Amino acid sequence: MNAASLRLGQNCGRWLGGLVYPVGIRVGRVFIMATAARDRLAQVLRGEGGAGAAPSMELALPVGDIRVDVEGFGQLQYPVSAAQAKKLIKLGAPARFGKGEATITDPEVRDTWEVPRDRVRVEWDEAALAAVLGDIREGLGLPWQCAVDIDLHSMLVYEKGQFFVAHQDSEKDDAMIGTLVVTLPSACTGGVLLVGQGEDCLAYTGSRTAHTLVAFYADRRHEVLPVKSGYRITVTYNLLLRGDTSGHATGDDAVIAELAHCLTEHFTTGAVRYYGGPAGDPPSRLAYLLDHEYTPRSLMWSRLKGADASRCDRLRAAAGKAGCEVVLALADVKETHSAYDADAYYERGRYSRYRDWDGEGDAGQDGGSGTYVIDDLVDSEVAITHWLGSDGERTEDASLPIWSHEACASTPSGALQPYQSSYEGYMGNWGNTLDRWYKRGVILIWPRERAFANRAEVSPAWALDELDARARSGDVAGARVAAGTLGSFWANAARAGESALLPKALRTASALADAAAAMALLEPFHVETLGAEHAAALGAVAVRYGGEWAEELLRTWFGDSKSWDYARGRRDWALTLPELSQALRATGSPGTDLARQLLALTWEWLRGRVTGEVASRSPSRREQALSELGEPLTALLRAAARLEATHLVEEVTDFVRIQPHEVIPLLLAALRGASTLPDDLRGDRGFADLAKGCAARLRILLDQAPRAASDWSIQLAPGGCACDLCATLTTFLADPRRRAFEWPLRKDDRHHVHSRIDVAELPVTHVTRRTGRPYTLVLTKTEALFDAEREAQARDMASLAWLAAEWTAPSSSRS
Repeated sequence: MNAASLRLGQNCGRWLGGLVYPVGIRVGRVFIMATAARDRLAQVLRGEGGAGAAPSMELALPVGDIRVDVEGFGQLQYPVSAAQAKKLIKLGAPARFGKGEATITDPEVRDTWEVPRDRVRVEWDEAALAAVLGDIREGLGLPWQCAVDIDLHSMLVYEKGQFFVAHQDSEKDDAMIGTLVVTLPSACTGGVLLVGQGEDCLAYTGSRTAHTLVAFYADRRHEVLPVKSGYRITVTYNLLLRGDTSGHATGDDAVIAELAHCLTEHFTTGAVRYYGGPAGDPPSRLAYLLDHEYTPRSLMWSRLKGADASRCDRLRAAAGKAGCEVVLALADVKETHSAYDADAYYERGRYSRYRDWDGEGDAGQDGGSGTYVIDDLVDSEVAITHWLGSDGERTEDASLPIWSHEACASTPSGALQPYQSSYEGYMGNWGNTLDRWYKRGVILIWPRERAFANRAEVSPAWALDELDARARSGDVAGARVAAGTLGSFWANAARAGESALLPKALRTASALADAAAAMALLEPFHVETLGAEHAAALGAVAVRYGGEWAEELLRTWFGDSKSWDYARGRRDWALTLPELSQALRATGSPGTDLARQLLALTWEWLRGRVTGEVASRSPSRREQALSELGEPLTALLRAAARLEATHLVEEVTDFVRIQPHEVIPLLLAALRGASTLPDDLRGDRGFADLAKGCAARLRILLDQAPRAASDWSIQLAPGGCACDLCATLTTFLADPRRRAFEWPLRKDDRHHVHSRIDVAELPVTHVTRRTGRPYTLVLTKTEALFDAEREAQARDMASLAWLAAEWTAPSSSRS
């Protein structure tokens, strides 16, 4: 991190009152600021954590303290000569590395030789090894009650030009917390080991006269720069933790009391809004971001690293004092900075991928690349990805966004090593930003009375199962209280997983034995989720709470009239009505009533859609939309017939009867869908009435006298704009003798006329003649007027013939 970006980060921190997150999160038009309590807590813990663990540490041992024997070679002599190194290479193979689930070789990523581990035997001086392990434990900030052990991992030989790009070690053992690299004495230049980033990045070189030992936590990114001359020979170990890092922190009772006070204030003070106005609700949780990265495998209270362990001990003690629950978790953090390519500011070539670390150099930002100049932090996001389960042992997947007013950290993410970066150059309206992603351990804290709601937000399915289990075990009152804490997020959570959650929600709603609680639990769902498989559970809940309650629920699931046109999958769901209605009817009288209510609400929605589409001024859109509504109409009439809902059938046919001829595509699509039904269903009165009415409309259209060759009149559909321009356009179109019209108009007026002609798909060209002022819009009626009428007549004749063959004759034979 350069001085400029560090200074900007500090200034932003003071703007929010502390070393927490410099920038809030915008929610709609509301910008939620941090609270003082959260800032104070992070500052207290920062002080209590002390200097914490260094990103890495270095030790040196005399050559006699480590002896290395290699099968097929013998004992190494120090310093390792070029001849010895070449013999070792012959025993080795290209080193591999892990990528996802695979282990691969790629010389563009890792270019070095690896001697098989089973050939290597390393003997340490016992006293020297004990001293080294003690120094590593202390240097990494681990409690004295713990111990560190080592397990041989690999022996590597780097020759000239070989390297290993920046990476992070994976955990090879449940007890692994870090890596120890032992560089054997040799005459080597280059091959520098870089550990950390920015101002915390440290460079380690080997020695000709001593063993060089470098230890670091497994979450530290590191790399080996290319060897310039000679050979770099290393023996690497997994650092294993023996003992428990938690529960050893000693601290002033006043510190614990101050932290507890901060927690109490945090959970009882509404979030301050950036634009002023009343404060929001108090936060539901607090996420304290730890300094180190952990994996799901290593997420344990007993394996916390460095200052994380002591800070967590104090937080857990304070949480108990404040009546809170504590959960250990993992988070992904994304930060977006305004940034600029260094070439825009500095002379090209000043920065290079590999610096001369044998001489002078300065670690650049972002993993040492030094590519970008970083300015303000413009946005940050935190999302929980894993946490320890309620038993405190198993790591579970989790998905929980953390808002800015819920998060704090003693160490800003910008001071840590990102695992991924992405620069977006200037793109006009956006760009010149650098996105950086981090993985961090997290301590989640929430009041005990909100514990259920916080866990439910991550796993709504678990919450429903838990509520049902509590109610059925006799704790109905407790289940109702817990259900009442879901309100702030339940709507979004339920809608995100409707199909899987609805069966559980119906069962749980019945078990709660409370109409209001059941309604609150079920109302976020949509009717499109409801299927025949839910009929029994829906019928049971309707029996428990009554018909009026059930009707209100169904109307809620349908949504208000303004949102119906945008309901997801409503058309496809309507096709399932016959099966759904039959399944509801099979549950008994309440189920039959529910089925009829569903049909009535579906017809309400369908009628509104038909009315709107019939009025559409675009013929092609109108025909397509009405045709798509034909199948739902068929399904509705089929379901009504099964329920003997004659009143609804009459309502449908009465509505269709008064519609204009534009409704014909709807009727034909519905009848074509019904034509494949068995005869007993095709003979239903509803379909017979539709077929009769459709045939009558087609005959009226076909009985009209054909257009005369000299008749150029065009009827503009009624409705829409009633301005003077449209009145003039209507007059021109209706004139049977007038084919062209030259119309001087301003630009905005021409655009309006263009739009009216295009939307109505009129057989009229409209071209602007760009001479004079204003320009002249030239309208010309085209021969497509006659072609369209001939095509429509042929189509109507074919449709009438199909109706006669499929409906009229069969209907008369059955009557």
